[in-house]
Amino acid sequence: MTETTRDEQVAELLAAYDEQLRGGAETSGVPSTTDGPVIRVEYPTRGFVSYRCLEGLDGTELDALIARQRDFFAAKGQAVEWKTRGHDLPADLPDRLTAAGFVPEERETVVIAESAVIAARLQGRDAVDGVTIRRTTDLADFERIAPMESTVWGEDWSWLTQDLAGRHAAGNTDIYVAVADGTVVSAAWAVHRPGTDFTGLWGGPTLAEWRGRGIYKALVAVRAARAVELGHRYLQVDASDDSSPILQRLGFLPVTTTTPYVFTPRDGERHDR
Repeated sequence: MTETTRDEQVAELLAAYDEQLRGGAETSGVPSTTDGPVIRVEYPTRGFVSYRCLEGLDGTELDALIARQRDFFAAKGQAVEWKTRGHDLPADLPDRLTAAGFVPEERETVVIAESAVIAARLQGRDAVDGVTIRRTTDLADFERIAPMESTVWGEDWSWLTQDLAGRHAAGNTDIYVAVADGTVVSAAWAVHRPGTDFTGLWGGPTLAEWRGRGIYKALVAVRAARAVELGHRYLQVDASDDSSPILQRLGFLPVTTTTPYVFTPRDGERHDR
């Protein structure tokens, strides 16, 4: 049997990602409606557009589809995010979104690895001197995570408390805190996607004075071990430019990119649906 090449591994991982994590799987458990190939998610404050494939739509049809999603949420006075992937067709989708008034946000790299491989590679790296890393279900911890995130990002993340509480209540998310001297210095969560091979890794920002000590790797280690325990074969991360190189050194493979395109209606603006 010939050894699988890197390109073959990437192709296999990308196929599993498209099949298992896009479209209905990406929007399960939240209020949504469909419009042709897209799924419109109606979050309380911001809309979200998901789909598995747009291939075959011509320019006029695609422009009309984009406009309908924009106008649907604009009529409610809400912004909407259209999440693109770098391998999506048609290739001019980003240009058409921009022409419709959507603005690109920061591009991230989708990286994937086998849970068991990462767990083995990071065995013994799940502890950091002076830091306690533990899984939590405590609302008081969620309330301490939010201001830590606000400090790291320099903006208000107070909404995260209720977001984490909702994720915990849904039953498929494990939330971890890293605590030093009684202070939450980092936090991360793992979303175990029901009915799929995937666990998604989210979070992981660390207060500046605690960076470079292995906390991020330790959080990856505990979440990888948990994914193996729960029978999820793959770990998936939408990785920032800061975390992507770290994850790739650990063995994650980049399979595509993802860029959110966001339309925000101006004050008082409404579009006819």
